[in-house]
Amino acid sequence: MISIDTGTEELICKIENRVATVTLNKPHKKNALGDVLTPALRKTIAILDDDDRVGCVLITGAGDAFCAGGDVSGMGSGTKKNLDTPSSKQEKIDILVEKQKTLTNRIYEANKVTIAAMPGAAAGAGLSIALACDLRVASDNAFITTAFGNIGLSGDYGASWFLPRLIGLAKAKELFYTGDRVLASECERLGIVNKVFPKESFSKDAQSYAAKVANGPVNAFGRMKKNLHSGMDQSLEDSLRLEAIHLIESMNDPESKEAIQAFMEKRKPVFRE
Repeated sequence: MISIDTGTEELICKIENRVATVTLNKPHKKNALGDVLTPALRKTIAILDDDDRVGCVLITGAGDAFCAGGDVSGMGSGTKKNLDTPSSKQEKIDILVEKQKTLTNRIYEANKVTIAAMPGAAAGAGLSIALACDLRVASDNAFITTAFGNIGLSGDYGASWFLPRLIGLAKAKELFYTGDRVLASECERLGIVNKVFPKESFSKDAQSYAAKVANGPVNAFGRMKKNLHSGMDQSLEDSLRLEAIHLIESMNDPESKEAIQAFMEKRKPVFRE
């Protein structure tokens, strides 16, 4: 096992069996995001995406929650005078846009497969982080909630972009407007969550799920991701062209050569030593 220095005890990162497990470590606050944890998460995600020792990134939370979103205790502390000045308002918008781009957008566009492992609640911006990942697994006692309306906010970090693409616009609107809790079993039925595992074995099951991806043909997975993401917003003709480009690249990749050789030899392929 390899430990990665994140610069803070609020974020733990370890690499084992090619899975980089990133743990939000503020269980006393349900792993709420803050001025220490969030910058560390941004930095760590960027580092892991360029690390050849990593096959996939698993983001999870310590204790009985994934992430409760922003730390409410730190909100609303600015003065009204500063908030109302146009220049200050624009500056705040620009800063938030950049923060979002370097977190959930970075997770979504990562070359590596990203997985959110939810041992419990994913709420607000914490839900946005989970939705930004390629895959989501949940403990059978987990739930999600948009939660933004509970504190009179409209939402951020991409939840309004990710959620309709998973469950449709009408259902996404319902979850935003009501803030209802959606239990893990219902999340799986709706397609928000890919797998639900028992609470008792959740950590082990999540690691096994991630390891299967991490030890696969990660270069091919990266190309698959680009194909799928691009296909959401482009024509069939453009998608066919991109698939052709990536298929030719894959055929010349050592991963494909190893997979073909393994098939001929009736063994499992080994993509990384």
